[in-house]
Amino acid sequence: MICKSHAIYCLHLLCSLLLLLCSCLHYCAARDTITARNPINNTSNETLISDGKRFELRFLNISGQSSSRYVGIQYYTWRPPEIVWVFNRDNPLPDSATGFFGIKNGSLALWDESGNIYLSTSLGSSRSTAKLLDSGNLVVRDDQSGKSLWESFNNPTDTFLPGMNMNANLKLTSWAGPDDPKSGNFIFQQNEDVKNGYIVFKSETDTVHWKSRGPNSFDNYNNLYDAVAVFLSPSNSKSSKTISVPVRNNNNSRLLMHSIGQVQYFIWIDGKTGSSGWSLIWFEPRDGCSVYNACGDFGSCNINNNNRSLCKCLPGFKPMSQDSWDSGDFSSGCTRKSAICGGDKEMFLNLNMMKVGKPPDTLLSEVQNEMGCRKECLDNCQCHAYSFNEASNPRRDDPRHGCWIWKSVLNDLQEEYATDGHNISVRVVASSIGSTNRSCKTCGTNIIPYPLSTGPNCGDPMYFNFSCNYSTGQVSFQTLGGTFQVININPETRKFVIEVNAKDRCGAKNSKPKYLQLSPSSPFNAPDSCHGGMQSGNGNDVEFDWNSPPEPLCTSAINCTDWPNSSCNATRDVKGRCHCNANYQWNGTALACTQVRFGGSGQSGSSDLKTRVILLVVLFMFVLLCIISLIFCKRRMAARRQESRERREGSQALRMYDMERNVKNLIDSSEFKEDDKKGIDVPFFDLESILEATNYFSDENKLGEGGFGPVYKGIFPGGQEIAIKRLSSHSRQGLEEFKNEVVLIAKLQHRNLVRLLGYCIKGDEKILLYEYMPNKSLDTFIFDRTLCLSLDWEKRFDIILGIARGLLYLHQDSRLRIIHRDLKTSNILLDEEMNPKISDFGLARIVKGKEIEANTMRIVGTYGYMSPEYALDGLFSVKSDVFSFGVIVLEIVSGKKNTGFYQSKQALNLLGYAWRLWNEEKALDLMDQTLVESCNRGEVLKCINVGFLCVQEDPSARPNVSNVLSMLTSEAATPLPNPKEPAFVAKKWISFGPSSSFDKPETSSSNNELTVSTEPGR
Repeated sequence: MICKSHAIYCLHLLCSLLLLLCSCLHYCAARDTITARNPINNTSNETLISDGKRFELRFLNISGQSSSRYVGIQYYTWRPPEIVWVFNRDNPLPDSATGFFGIKNGSLALWDESGNIYLSTSLGSSRSTAKLLDSGNLVVRDDQSGKSLWESFNNPTDTFLPGMNMNANLKLTSWAGPDDPKSGNFIFQQNEDVKNGYIVFKSETDTVHWKSRGPNSFDNYNNLYDAVAVFLSPSNSKSSKTISVPVRNNNNSRLLMHSIGQVQYFIWIDGKTGSSGWSLIWFEPRDGCSVYNACGDFGSCNINNNNRSLCKCLPGFKPMSQDSWDSGDFSSGCTRKSAICGGDKEMFLNLNMMKVGKPPDTLLSEVQNEMGCRKECLDNCQCHAYSFNEASNPRRDDPRHGCWIWKSVLNDLQEEYATDGHNISVRVVASSIGSTNRSCKTCGTNIIPYPLSTGPNCGDPMYFNFSCNYSTGQVSFQTLGGTFQVININPETRKFVIEVNAKDRCGAKNSKPKYLQLSPSSPFNAPDSCHGGMQSGNGNDVEFDWNSPPEPLCTSAINCTDWPNSSCNATRDVKGRCHCNANYQWNGTALACTQVRFGGSGQSGSSDLKTRVILLVVLFMFVLLCIISLIFCKRRMAARRQESRERREGSQALRMYDMERNVKNLIDSSEFKEDDKKGIDVPFFDLESILEATNYFSDENKLGEGGFGPVYKGIFPGGQEIAIKRLSSHSRQGLEEFKNEVVLIAKLQHRNLVRLLGYCIKGDEKILLYEYMPNKSLDTFIFDRTLCLSLDWEKRFDIILGIARGLLYLHQDSRLRIIHRDLKTSNILLDEEMNPKISDFGLARIVKGKEIEANTMRIVGTYGYMSPEYALDGLFSVKSDVFSFGVIVLEIVSGKKNTGFYQSKQALNLLGYAWRLWNEEKALDLMDQTLVESCNRGEVLKCINVGFLCVQEDPSARPNVSNVLSMLTSEAATPLPNPKEPAFVAKKWISFGPSSSFDKPETSSSNNELTVSTEPGR
């Protein structure tokens, strides 16, 4: 009996344990619901996962938003996990707070551990449950009635998913940027004026950015992809007032209102035999001309041109705001040069293959031919343009047949539109397009001004290099080497622009490109060289001009009526020219005979002639005297230079003992002479070999550009790759930097310093050649969230030691004592094996003998790396470089920029944030999270400690570089000194840019001179 009772007891105990285990497993399993009692929080990494594991609701980690947290929904199994909805896009939770998301006091809410509500939406029920469905919809229902109280599908952000109802109240608002989920500048919604139409508004300017268009009574144009139309189309139920798409039909699709202003339609491609991912199927606007009314009223858009020539006014029109057009903003459109119905002669411009945004206002179906349509337009002062469509069948019952009239402005025009383009005729005043009886008629939207000629019966025969395709409205220009499309003609400046493809660009060194091959007698002037073009997206835009023409050709006096005060001198068999009458002369610029003004009498005219002759003689004698004086001065200066050179050669032995002073004097000199080459220890390269190595400084070889000038990659014979720095003529500090580098680096040789390979001086060209670094600069790696993964802790520690060894050589071991003054991560270059090399000695300074500090009236450097005594008082020393080194060490450990790191509440930079962690004994929290697995914690703490010792405010408290290297490499257990509070722990100044220089004021009332320059990585 006792055994039986014992067995029953054991059985009960086993059942209880099984129930408890099941309960724990159920709790630990993924859930898809939230109640008032079990919100999710960001510290335990809790999430909601839909029943079919398609979607997940969680606290999101959005790239670029490290200081903020958001609650949102994203795809669960598909990678990358695209975010489709954000609850608190405009009310982020601080990263330092513990956040909770759930049902609180009858509302769906986000709050922190202190109970502060960041965002809530009232539900109208005290007992409810939120559930994440497999459609991606977060639905909150009343626990008693089961009624839906709130749905995320009714409150979308930037994404439309299958199952949503596209009604008049639903709007998709873009993100502010690719990594910023707050409400952006573009809103996608239904177009209430058009059935099944959609529109994108630009909220910043409250303007229309894009409109969908469907077929209408005038054309069949449709810019809405069929699959998107189905995705957003109404359901089959006629009684439904909303647009609904079943989940089963499009469950692998989504529509995104992107932050760049594009509506994008994606489909998930399940690559069973290949890679899977989202495929972009359709997007609008697809180009510059697809933006709604991109060129404004009466402006024509041509996508075949580059952005500089994307828009132009129709002939007879001018920009409404010339300043806006010059800046690239064409939205203000164009206005007529002369009003119609003003009594002046009028004509029509025939524009072919045009897309017109606004359909015509009136259809006159009873008009049977184009002449009748033209007359109807001329008789109506409100008519701006017409289009006559022939019937497509003999019975003339085509609904689009007839005379279409535009009484309102023409907008959203696009030329060379092959699909569903229309031929329209625009009404203009003849005088507004500068038409004469010898002018060629307009070609599409292009005016062909006199004397340019597109045929034998117009223009001047000397200028017959043009042709017009009247079916497309394209103008072409013919040279001896080929035919090229003309994209712009400017009659006022007598210039035109052609488009040159890549195959027609410069070829061999001495070969002449096709577009420059003109006949010797041609009146057109090409660029001086094949590098005279302006780079564009598809090739080169090459600008030509034309010479002023002679008097117009004529066969009779009728041909000269457009040129008053002229007469035709033609004979019966030979053409003549409209020669100007007496007292008039031909003005080729004004294309007119202008009056010649003489003196009041013959005696006065003779006196004026004598005066002019005397003035010319005096001027000639003055110029001759100046030339003789210049020659004399040059010879005297040459003699003095020869004497000086002989004196320098006689004291060569003495100068060998004073090399340090000689180098400093050469750097401080105001110019760089050819004779100075003798004091330089690196090879001299000729300019021709550099031009060939860089393909004549082509953009394809350009690596970047800094305050010194552009940097190019050169490939010399044998495949040797060399980085080439070219002194910019606009650089303010370029000459001084050039002298610093070519003279200073030649004296420095160390494995952790960039090696100068040569230089070139020829005319205005000053060029440096140094070893090519394929991995560019250190900042490229440590501040990039992807590239930083290639730098584990061992490699970062080696880089720190390498920088310290290079700095020690500059301060102590080299023949010259050098203070760098601009040490920063972008000036640390990495070779193929990721070894660091200090570069950019343009701002470096030499200090004499055993001196370790100096003063300057001109402060140069980079904010965030400058020591306080240098930034505020102009005092620089080896300890200034030590301060910069300390900042670099902390940046390498943390992976964060000093000047780009902020804590919103404390307004701290990286130094301040790191100091706070140090005082809280949380120094390891400063470490880049990508180093958690590879780091040596002892070395990390040692580097942080040394970094703080280097950035102390008092220069005397900072260690010198030899002590820094000793502390970093020592394996002894001796504790390091405790650092004092670093300088600039809080951001107390406004940063004007990555690299700045300014003059110290002499008095309190003087104005500082400030210049800013950017220095891209190489």
